[in-house]
Amino acid sequence: MKSIFVLLFCISISCKAQNTKTLAEGSESPKSSLNEIAWIAGHWKGEAFGGIAEEIWSPPLGGSMMFVFKLASEGKVQFYEVGHIQQIGETLILQLKHFHGSLKGWEEKDETVDFKLVKLEGNRAYFEGFTIEKISENEINMYVVVGSEDGTHEEVKFNYKRVE
Repeated sequence: MKSIFVLLFCISISCKAQNTKTLAEGSESPKSSLNEIAWIAGHWKGEAFGGIAEEIWSPPLGGSMMFVFKLASEGKVQFYEVGHIQQIGETLILQLKHFHGSLKGWEEKDETVDFKLVKLEGNRAYFEGFTIEKISENEINMYVVVGSEDGTHEEVKFNYKRVE
């Protein structure tokens, strides 16, 4: 089960995903601001990969919305993510780092996994290989392209409910 997490968030342009998008080659991310996605802020929980996934997103402050993610299954934390959506000039970028349950990092010290903004449309924020969808004030979906050890890629849906 841990092997799928090692390759989590690998993006593939050839992936046949329905809810995620990629930025057209040579294109730049569109103009946008954190205020347009402030609805993501909150404490969210749902089921994923045979366990419980939890995300906590802060409201916009200082040019970013930070988040933490935790996946717990089999009675222990499988992995964490720490990241943000950052305002860069007139657009946004989603960046994150992965950590084992022991807090040992997956990426090199100065590396992040980056998802450029593709577009904001209605109730969805499309980043390359990562889409956040507002269903209601108390429910969101996240769609993420993940890779497996055999080199295939698929889109995975995380459904979250707001924790009060």
